[in-house]
Amino acid sequence: MNLARCLAIGLLLCAVGGKAVVAHGPTPKKALETIEIAKSPKEVWDLIKDFDAIGQWHPSVKSVTAQGGNGNGAERTLTLANGDVKESLDDYRAEDMSYSYRLMTENFEAMPVSFYSATITVLPTESGSKVEWLSRFYRADTGNFPPEHLNDEAAINAMTKFLRDGLEGIKAKLAAAK
Repeated sequence: MNLARCLAIGLLLCAVGGKAVVAHGPTPKKALETIEIAKSPKEVWDLIKDFDAIGQWHPSVKSVTAQGGNGNGAERTLTLANGDVKESLDDYRAEDMSYSYRLMTENFEAMPVSFYSATITVLPTESGSKVEWLSRFYRADTGNFPPEHLNDEAAINAMTKFLRDGLEGIKAKLAAAK
């Protein structure tokens, strides 16, 4: 094919009705939430260390079913107000007081994201502990023009709220355990 023909085809593909064609999906988003807790890292870790124990401290988790304990590849299903999400444990590091997991089965009603991975870590501070919860995710509708309830803002708001509520739940559970 000659150069002029290639350029003509390229221009035709890039312009439709006088408008440039934009073809890209969503960009990954990130939520990072932290909380300071006036308890030792060991006390905090003891509460959150079991992958299947999230229902004991996260107020948004109605119930949990799990298999595999804390082994890599363990799975859990969280029942939230608007449905279930299934997650898989990727990397469990008791020595670092940290574990990472990912979404296996999406449910846009329960969480308006198409994928996420997350890591929760307990860190020592001068006054006790800091819990850091980081998530990377994509919005639910990965098309170019998502509806409002499945767009980036909805995903960011939902994930940030889930992390923040969980951290507040950890703090409240430990405060009640005096």
